[in-house]
Amino acid sequence: MFNIGDKVVYPMHGAGTIESIENKSILGEEQAYYIIKMPGEVKVMVPTAKAETIGVRDVIDESTASNVFKVLKTDSTEMSMNWNKRYRDNMDKMKSGDAYEIADVVRNLSFKQKEKGLSTGEKKMLLNAKQILVSELTLAGKQNKDDVENLVDDTINTSFVEYSKTATRKHRSTSSSRRQQRSKKIHSIRSSIDKIKKRTLGKILKSSFLIGKVLEDG
Repeated sequence: MFNIGDKVVYPMHGAGTIESIENKSILGEEQAYYIIKMPGEVKVMVPTAKAETIGVRDVIDESTASNVFKVLKTDSTEMSMNWNKRYRDNMDKMKSGDAYEIADVVRNLSFKQKEKGLSTGEKKMLLNAKQILVSELTLAGKQNKDDVENLVDDTINTSFVEYSKTATRKHRSTSSSRRQQRSKKIHSIRSSIDKIKKRTLGKILKSSFLIGKVLEDG
């Protein structure tokens, strides 16, 4: 049970503050509703009896918020190459309402946008996920929304640059290793060819010697 003034997260909508608890009759059914004030002066109504079932929870504390930023600082996790599956996987993470999962979506899609760009659907998903994440981090740290949004962007940008450099070094190392392996294979093939040539030449010389011997004897 939540109380007026509690800061809560409503999955797929973001974080807000319970402004009031009111009884309302909707479609002939009267029940109590949490009236949650969301960012942008938007208000949503959630039945008190179903709030926990649909995933309404308390906003994370400052310590957890710091750990969420650590997620943004890490390298992106592997995503499916199939657009539909990738979209469904990310949507499931967002529906969970878990701050870590949403941070994962924000970081992964942000990295992908910088690398190859995003489809229209994934651009909307990234925007929505970032708004949801920023709304909770804002309430968790009692900070200004714009400052939090800038901090999220700066963290992701710094992380992307760092891991791009690491990926480049790995690529160069892999390329160098492949060149060395290719060189060894070519050397091995050439050695084998030289051996075959020597054996073949030896057989030819031996045959020539025998033919010459026969001709002399004749």
